[in-house]
Amino acid sequence: MTDARTEILNRIRGALHDTPAPAPAERSYRRASDRPHEEVVEMLEDRLVDYKASVHHETPATLPGRIAELLGASARYVVPEGLDRAWLPEESGMRRVIVDPNDARAASALGVRELNAVDAVVTASTVSCAETGTIFLTGRPEEGRRAISLVPDHHICVVPLDSVVELIPEALALVKPTAPVTMISGPSATSDIELERVEGVHGPRTLDVILLG
Repeated sequence: MTDARTEILNRIRGALHDTPAPAPAERSYRRASDRPHEEVVEMLEDRLVDYKASVHHETPATLPGRIAELLGASARYVVPEGLDRAWLPEESGMRRVIVDPNDARAASALGVRELNAVDAVVTASTVSCAETGTIFLTGRPEEGRRAISLVPDHHICVVPLDSVVELIPEALALVKPTAPVTMISGPSATSDIELERVEGVHGPRTLDVILLG
């Protein structure tokens, strides 16, 4: 640490030494849900649809067919290296799957331009909060690097039903504090430009959520 920085920090500490201690923060909000899980899942679906995401209900047996339908016949898509391959449809025609390593330093890691050239990405998810309609990705092997879920224009996200909770405190309890968290609430959109809704500005324009039971 430089001498100048040390001096500045010491001055700040000196200026604040006699300030009163802040009052303890009240945490009277709910931290655990008492709703039936079926209602929590319905709440999540309602929020996602309201955010203009498409929601699908599938089982492990029907999941590959749904993903194939969402990808279309000629999709070139990327998946993280830890994704369960049993979820994916067989390659046919022009459809091609590209596996991206979780380590951005790997020689086979896709750059932004390469990711921008693929049609879609398929990932899993860590936990989903029904109250806010938010899906949490934390960089686990089945979710991949943050870039692969932000650059492609179409994101197909698999949400296991047992990972759905109602409240933010419940969701955060399942997220490692050191994880690179990406929170998704519907397709990317902003209304900052003359209050006109614009989609696809800082993430996928299309979000398909598959609730896997």
